[in-house]
Amino acid sequence: MMVPMAMSTAAVGAGLTLVGAGLGIGLLWAAGLQSMARQPELQGKLQTVMIIGAAFIEGTALFAMVICLMKG
Repeated sequence: MMVPMAMSTAAVGAGLTLVGAGLGIGLLWAAGLQSMARQPELQGKLQTVMIIGAAFIEGTALFAMVICLMKG
């Protein structure tokens, strides 16, 4: 059965959204862990900022994925 073009592009868009979110969160945590290794006394503040940043990335990815799936 042939999949309509809109559904296949929505699936590609949703996949790219998830890959982008994964890369963003990975880079965020990598930078945070490097910062903690350099200045261990800032661990609490850095963890808080990293968790808030990850939540913003996840929220943005969720909205982008919903838009992709609504268009499909």
